[in-house]
Amino acid sequence: MRNLRRNARRVPRQAARTVVLDEGGSVFLLRSDNSEVGVHWTMPGGGIEPGESPWTGARRELWEETGWSDLEPGPLLCTWEHDFTWHGTPVRQHEHIYLTSGPHRGPVGDVSAVHAADKILDWRWWTPEDLADENADALWPPRLPDLLAAVREGWLTDRRAPEPVDLGYVPNARPARERPAPA
Repeated sequence: MRNLRRNARRVPRQAARTVVLDEGGSVFLLRSDNSEVGVHWTMPGGGIEPGESPWTGARRELWEETGWSDLEPGPLLCTWEHDFTWHGTPVRQHEHIYLTSGPHRGPVGDVSAVHAADKILDWRWWTPEDLADENADALWPPRLPDLLAAVREGWLTDRRAPEPVDLGYVPNARPARERPAPA
């Protein structure tokens, strides 16, 4: 009953993100921190503005958070829902995640104001081996390594679009700093 009440107070929020893979299969991720999951890595993206489609929101967010105006979201990779607190408001976020490819580079131009406002702490390219590391920081969505393994070869070699996956609602794991130490 407590979880039902807590979830009932969450504001629905629509968001969109873009997975960017380089020619070697590495993925560009942004590092954030919040009270629900602690430090985690996710793709460029965020809330959809009124009147925007998920694709348009993903494109705008990709540009705002990376400065990359030459990339556009491609096919839909997956959708999922999760809870977190956005600027003090508990939300249940429904995300559309798109797939694209691009050159291995860092953000272009000054994106520091957007990173500060969105509490983006860092960025880096993650190799398939990095994604498979069980000791790595949390990923949003948690199934990202499996999703990318399933599409990486087909997408990079012949642009074969993936069949979109609906991950449904994914509850947050406790932040790493609160997890009990292994026995």
